[in-house]
Parts: sequence; structure tokens; C-alpha cells
Amino acid sequence: MNKQLNEKYLRSFLHGFSSLSNIRQNGPQIITKGEGIYVFDDSGQRYLEANSGLWNAVLGFSDSAAIDAARSQFEAISAYHTFFGRNSVAAIELAELLSSSSPLPGGRIFFTNSGSEANDTAIKMAWMVQRNRGEKGRRKILARRGGYHGTTVMGANLTGRDYNRVFGMPFGDVRFTDCPHYWRYGFDGETESEFLERIIFNLIQLIELEGPETVAALIAEPVLGAGGVIVPPEQYFPKVREVLDRYKILLIADEVITGLGRTGALWGSETFSIDPDIITTSKCVTAGYYPVGAAMPSAEITAELDKASSDLDEFPHGFTTAGNPVGCAIGLAVVDKIVNGGVFSNLVEVVPHFQKRLNEFNDHPHVGEVRGVGLMGAIEVVKDRDKKLPFDPSYDVSESLAQAGYREGIIIRPIGNAVLFAPPFIINESQIDELFDAFSRALKSTLDQIG
Repeated sequence: MNKQLNEKYLRSFLHGFSSLSNIRQNGPQIITKGEGIYVFDDSGQRYLEANSGLWNAVLGFSDSAAIDAARSQFEAISAYHTFFGRNSVAAIELAELLSSSSPLPGGRIFFTNSGSEANDTAIKMAWMVQRNRGEKGRRKILARRGGYHGTTVMGANLTGRDYNRVFGMPFGDVRFTDCPHYWRYGFDGETESEFLERIIFNLIQLIELEGPETVAALIAEPVLGAGGVIVPPEQYFPKVREVLDRYKILLIADEVITGLGRTGALWGSETFSIDPDIITTSKCVTAGYYPVGAAMPSAEITAELDKASSDLDEFPHGFTTAGNPVGCAIGLAVVDKIVNGGVFSNLVEVVPHFQKRLNEFNDHPHVGEVRGVGLMGAIEVVKDRDKKLPFDPSYDVSESLAQAGYREGIIIRPIGNAVLFAPPFIINESQIDELFDAFSRALKSTLDQIG
């Protein structure tokens, strides 16, 4: 970074989800250009972006269809809203495409600007529906330890991560149930099936303790993304659904990460047989080219929202820039390219090779667990794999791996003791080899340094 830009940076910029002291000492990484699945920093160094930015740049960083759609819509009408019955052609067409491709046909699409806003919207929908059903006391929302649902006040309150304690969260009517991570939370000698039965029993106990008449909904990611790519046991979601149906509790599937292909099916709800009442999504809708999210209620929930809002003559919720015509035009181009333009087909074709290369690390003496599904995975690095014992926190092993990855020309994401992989959907098999060959070198150099 040149001196003038660095001075401006130090004077004016505040990062999110970053070590502020480390960045101020070492400076940020300035990305100046993108080509396909690669990005370039201000020194000209090229990196394979193995996390699709923040899970979202699934078409890479130079997609002409998205760019052309933005340019065309900017020239027509670039800014408008969807309040008071107003709309744009792009918003209507994108809503139709999302609705027709979703596992909840017949429901309508409510646009937001982000996944956090989509989750906030879904919670409001759940409260509104329960109230319309005569269940005014159903205010509590169930979430899972280790889950991530955004950074708005409600999204953060639903996030089962310790860092939100700095904000005094969780608070209010949010309750947490078990993280479905067998490797980490299974008891000694407990089978995965026994672990599943135990956490389902705990869910029932939690509902009974709180009072079923007080619980409105449970929100859950098909795969816990920011929690470390936690893939649930088989039959987890069908069993959860049975419990929720028994107590008339709604199920919200947070598909902000998994929607539109990441798990190897078009929707994570299809991969894991979730059968939700509401789906939220965001990241893949515009492939990171514009902030757009969506709450997608089922046909039944949509009808109940219509009924509940009729007394008010409106649905009293929305965001100024949600449904922006430029964002929706980009989303229309992106989703069409994923669903109909061969991108999803490419993803399905390369997933076996991605998972094969990922799972080659299963036998490494310092790999505790390899987790993954579709085009997402995680490698947990430990000191003792038999005891599942992590390295001393002073080594900051996942951050060290990420830094070693930079030196090898890849960008990977550190979380806890693991590193995550979620490359763009357009990646090919030779690029997958490039990624994991580079990671293998990064892993070796990191462990050599630790000694």
C-alpha cells in the first residue's frame, strides 16, 4: 500500500470481524483486481480465492453476465423501492425465478439487502403468523450453539457464538439447543445414532421446560457455516421437524450460505430433507455483485401473512433499498446462470474431486477431523488427534495456516482450530488440485514452524 493510501486508511477505516490491533500494526490486504476465481493484491500477487470472498462470489470476480446486467439496469432505472405497491420488472422476474426454483413452491419472495435482514424478516414473519393463529404467547425463538445468523441485533442474538457476549447477548426470548457436531460433542463410546437421539431428547426437554405455548420457531442452517462447516448427522432434520410439528413450532432454514448450490443440491433443504416453513437466502443470489437477500415463506405461511396483514392494510416491514432494480437485475442474471446456464452442472461435476482431495487429509497425524459436503469443507488441525486435543492457543494455528496459505497463493478462512474451503462454483478440477496442493505445503510449513 502506498504511503498516502495507508495514511487515509489509518485515519478513516474501521474493519469488521478483524483483529483491529494486528491490522493497524501490519496493514490490510488491499485487493485491486479479480479474474475468474483469482484475486490480485496491490503488489500484483495472485491468490486463488478459496472462500468465494465471504461464501458469496460463486461466479468468481469478473463475470460478464452480472456486469452487463448491472450496466443495462443502471441505464434504465437504477434506484427505486418496493413500498406502497411499487415495483420494477427486475424485482418481479427475480422473485419468480427464486420462487420457481425453491423447495417451497407457491410462496412469495420478500427482498432484503442481506442475510441478516432476511433472518430478521423471517423472525417477524414467525411472530406474525403465530399471533394470527391465536398464539400470542409464542415469542421465544430457538437457535443452536455454534450457529451464525447475522450481525443485526436479532441476527446476532440468534448467533450461538461467544463473541456476542461483548454486546450483552443473548438476551430476551432466545434459547439455544445443541450443536449437532458428533465429533466434538459426542460422548466417549457414544455412536452417532446415540448422539442424535440424545440431542433430539435435549431439544424436547428444552421445549417442555420453556413451555411449548411460548415457542414460535426454530432457526437453523443446513450446515453450520461460520461454526466450522458442521454437517449434521443423517436424519437430524427429519427428527427435528417431527418434534417441531408435535409442538406447532415453525422451522426457519437459514440458507444464506447453502442456498443455490453450495451443498451439491440447489438448496441445502433438499440435501438434508429439512422441509422448512420459511427459507432465508442471500449470498449466492447476486454472487456478491450487489447486496440482495430474501425471505421465502411457504405457500401456507404466505397465505397466513396475507391474512394477518389484512387488518392493517399492509405488511408493516421493509427496507428502503430492498428490491433495488439494479440488484435484482444482477440477481436475475446470476440465478439464471446458476440454475440454467451450466454453473450448477459444473458444481455437481467437480464436487466428487473436491471432496476426494479434501478427504485426503483424513490420515494426517495432526488432522482431527475433515468435514464437508458439496463444495464446502473444513479441516480441523489438532495436536493430538486421538484425544482431539488442540494446539496451545498461543500458536493460533488456524490463523498461522491462513498466513501460510497467503504465501502459497491461496486465501483460506481460519475459524477456531479449523480452516474452511468454499471456492467459487466455476472452479475446475485442475484448480481444485492447485488449491489443495498449496494447502498441503501451507500445512507442512505451519507444523514445521510449531515444531
